[in-house]
Amino acid sequence: MSSSSNDTLDITLRSAVDQAAAVRTGEISAVELLDATLARYERFNPTLNAVITTQLDVARERAVAADDATAKGESWGPLHGVPMTIKEAWDWVGSPSTSGYPERADWRPEQNSIPIERLLGAGAVIYGKTNLPVSMADWQTFNPVYGTTSNPWNPDDVEGGLTPGGSSGGAASALASGMTSLELGSDIGASIRNPAHYCGIFGHKPTFGLVPIEGHGNPGSVVPLDIGVGGPMARYSDDLTLGLDVVAGPGRLDSVGWRLDLPAPRKTRPDQIKAAVMLESPAMATDSELVNQLAATVDQLGELGVQLDFDARPAIDIERSHETYLMLLRSATGTEASPELFASHLEHAARYDDGARDYRAMASKAVTMSHWEWNQWHTEREEYRLAWDDFFGEYDLLLCPTAASAAYPHDLEGERADRTITVNGKEEPTTDQLFWAGWSCGVYLPGTVAPAGFTASGLPCGLQIVAGHLRDRESIAFAAMMERELGGYVTPPGFESA
Repeated sequence: MSSSSNDTLDITLRSAVDQAAAVRTGEISAVELLDATLARYERFNPTLNAVITTQLDVARERAVAADDATAKGESWGPLHGVPMTIKEAWDWVGSPSTSGYPERADWRPEQNSIPIERLLGAGAVIYGKTNLPVSMADWQTFNPVYGTTSNPWNPDDVEGGLTPGGSSGGAASALASGMTSLELGSDIGASIRNPAHYCGIFGHKPTFGLVPIEGHGNPGSVVPLDIGVGGPMARYSDDLTLGLDVVAGPGRLDSVGWRLDLPAPRKTRPDQIKAAVMLESPAMATDSELVNQLAATVDQLGELGVQLDFDARPAIDIERSHETYLMLLRSATGTEASPELFASHLEHAARYDDGARDYRAMASKAVTMSHWEWNQWHTEREEYRLAWDDFFGEYDLLLCPTAASAAYPHDLEGERADRTITVNGKEEPTTDQLFWAGWSCGVYLPGTVAPAGFTASGLPCGLQIVAGHLRDRESIAFAAMMERELGGYVTPPGFESA
């Protein structure tokens, strides 16, 4: 089924679409729905530490007002009375936006970011924010302000538990455990997609520029980062569509004359869809447990009639495209570096100039390179974008992993560039996983992650569905087909009821 339409399911585990319908029909009031959601928050959040700051009085006042509006026959929109959370980096009046930096703890925005304003305009009852890593720059979720977030599929203490992913790790943990039905995350390096994969939920990274990103990240910043996007995360595919419909659209300046009209999926039946499949990469190692499960899922899709091509690739040098993405990614995030941090990158940048190609050398060179050098990489990206467009003229979708493995144990020591994860029994750099992040993200393409069963070790995994430029509805529709035909979200053991 495409959403949690089963009326016997705990209301907090049903979809946002169903929750809105329940409020609209009087099955439950907005206040009762908020109370049920907060009961989950009070029970499970002490273990998971997913929701890290709240405005409960604001939420309750809004829920009461929503019920008053319902009594008058009024509706605020498609999320009328639905409780939800948002990633900590989004500006929400009255709440901190620290991105994990203690020195930002006292700052409060004077206005909501545009996507938050749109969620509120659609009737959402936002009650809290979810955790993230420092500077949103990790696939684990921990920081000195809020501590560590755990994965509901293994919420043991930090020593034994699994990462929920990052940087939207708190969002994925809150969704999987039923503390929210909808989330607004962000993604520049799989920060929506890998938490969805690790926690067994849905996530959608939109086409670059589809969702306004102003009011996200650095307090008061009005400059959106290259590659970075905002997008919905949910337990059910219907909610990805709902969330994207609410938050997508022109930003402040563009709204004067631009209008968004995303095309509907061109093909609706599995046997109409022609998909390329790429389950391993020459640029990095991918764990066989994950590959085996994704291959089994792809085989099921083939049995449904999806036309599969395991050899088709865009006319791109795969390994070179990965380097291009890393250089543009770290150039973008490096624009936020302080003068002192910028200066510290110069030593490693010199190693890059001498031929070193380790992650730290590449990142430092990206942070410090000239605009002329940046434009050479950018020109390559534009060439890749045209190659991808040609590719999607023949193929509807590309199916691939989201990461190198399923969720891995917390590792909070040292710097990200020095950490490793176990892949096929060997220690591999965690940063290698950025290949699957950037393969499509670096060229601005939309990607949806849908639950795709469990590895032999019992961990959830997601299939990444990449579509052509502004073909966001096609990847989400394919995720909905997978959910309908193969199954989707599964509640982690111990979180079945509040």
